[in-house]
Amino acid sequence: MSTETPADNAADNAPIRFDTKIAVLLRDDLEPWQRLNVTAFLVSGLGATVPEVIGEPYADADGVPYLPMFRQPVLIFEGSKETLTAAHGRALTRVLPRAVFTSDLFATGNDRDNRAAVKAVRTGDLDLVGLAVYGPRNAVDKVLKGARMHP
Repeated sequence: MSTETPADNAADNAPIRFDTKIAVLLRDDLEPWQRLNVTAFLVSGLGATVPEVIGEPYADADGVPYLPMFRQPVLIFEGSKETLTAAHGRALTRVLPRAVFTSDLFATGNDRDNRAAVKAVRTGDLDLVGLAVYGPRNAVDKVLKGARMHP
């Protein structure tokens, strides 16, 4: 006999609202393949350094295991070069976990060269094409001011 009440079932089925947000901001002049590539690279950094964003592993009905994924949606935004630069500055001010992708990284082919390309440029001179941020919803929303949802 089940001890669950209708209220328990309702709570289990209620939409989950997160108090945090994972967001990616892409420069609006990127090619489609670049948008996908930049997004994948950016969010990988969050998963590696902010463990609370990762959910539990998956398994199908046959018990075949699959890797865990983010526990919440990743929202994708776009904006101009100026919007991206301003958002980067706001993310730095708010000390949010962040990842950057610069235009120089399209010409490199490995992690070592990627890191060297970013390290060679001063913060204010980075030619940003993508930014990922994670943090309280309110703070991330302020970072993304002026950006629009990706179509």
